[in-house]
Amino acid sequence: MSRPFRALILVLLLASCGGGEHRAPRDLENACAIVKERPHYLRAMQRVERKYGAPVPVLMAMIHQESKFIGNAKTPRSYALGVIPMGRVSSAYGYSQALDGTWEEYQKETRNRRARRDDIDDATDFMGWYMTKTVQKNGIPMHDARNQYLAYHEGHTGFRRGSYRSKGWLVNVANRVASRAQVYQAQLIACRRR
Repeated sequence: MSRPFRALILVLLLASCGGGEHRAPRDLENACAIVKERPHYLRAMQRVERKYGAPVPVLMAMIHQESKFIGNAKTPRSYALGVIPMGRVSSAYGYSQALDGTWEEYQKETRNRRARRDDIDDATDFMGWYMTKTVQKNGIPMHDARNQYLAYHEGHTGFRRGSYRSKGWLVNVANRVASRAQVYQAQLIACRRR
């Protein structure tokens, strides 16, 4: 076999391995189906619940809203004049849609420089870390999915200033996150009984 051919086969083999599960689970409306299809998601979230106190259903609902459980999710591209690509809307990436600067702060503070936003373990740990800061800075309980989500989206200072109040669409999204967390919680309780 020639050297270039072997190199091509190696590249194709490595590409087929991928960098993890980046596609969404099949049924995003059912927490039991998500857990059955991706049991490691539940294990990652349970670790975060034990470490930070962030409830699994709240984490699931926030990840659903942020990335639909797509590990390499990115924000849409922006276009000038509707056709000229200008880059991404923001640097948000991965399961948690963490911004570059906030992710770097997390890596530095947790001394986890190898953490990746497209890894469910790291992304959920980031969310637990951020939610803990939300409790400390804004006094929002971990189980308050609505306000935790608003602080997650607007940042701690933005939440404190009430920047979300002028964004009716965002308040509606936060209400849906809270509703989804309740649904996921009921589903998880039901499927544990089976």
